[in-house]
Amino acid sequence: MSSHSVPLHCPYCAGENLHPHGERHGAWECRECLRAFTVGFIGLLNPATATQRGNAETSPSGGLQ
Repeated sequence: MSSHSVPLHCPYCAGENLHPHGERHGAWECRECLRAFTVGFIGLLNPATATQRGNAETSPSGGLQ
């Protein structure tokens, strides 16, 4: 049994007709828009850094001083 998540929607067309693509881990194909894409884990975020980045992206000045 795998603990990996399955994408629920295509990131391009939001279609739900997704199937594994080839032998590569995390590769999916959408049979609605006929695109293939990958889903992968990059890493864990530091909560303090993630909060600072989120605040900078939402501030009117864009976080630049």
